[in-house]
Amino acid sequence: MSPRWEPNPDIRRGRSAIWNMHVHLVFVTKYRRKVFDDAMLATCERVMRETCQDFGATLTGFNGGEDHVHLLVHYPPTVEVSKLVNSLKGVSSRMLRKDHSARVQQFLWGGHFWSPSYFAGSCGGAPLEVVKEYIESQKRPD
Repeated sequence: MSPRWEPNPDIRRGRSAIWNMHVHLVFVTKYRRKVFDDAMLATCERVMRETCQDFGATLTGFNGGEDHVHLLVHYPPTVEVSKLVNSLKGVSSRMLRKDHSARVQQFLWGGHFWSPSYFAGSCGGAPLEVVKEYIESQKRPD
């Protein structure tokens, strides 16, 4: 390795892959009920950070409003985003119901905390047009 080369901490290395994958996730509460307060968001962030670690991922950004949360997750290529989402929603639902039961019961009922839908958007890296131009500019063998 060249002494002038400084490794990028966002680019992770595994045994057979080098990656820099991020996903922006948005989860909304069931019926968009305005259940979150600051204490609940703090619990949610802690639980989601721990859940990401279990997947070998890193929660690099978190915030939310009264009825939704936004996450930015840096994850390895071995992780299926849908499985990560199911785990994040399941574990956080159980912990929020356990730690904040009075507030949750005030706004939600039944067995669901989160809406079954979610938003997932890949992000980071070069814009798609730049990547497309780069791929198209590669010289094919004669």
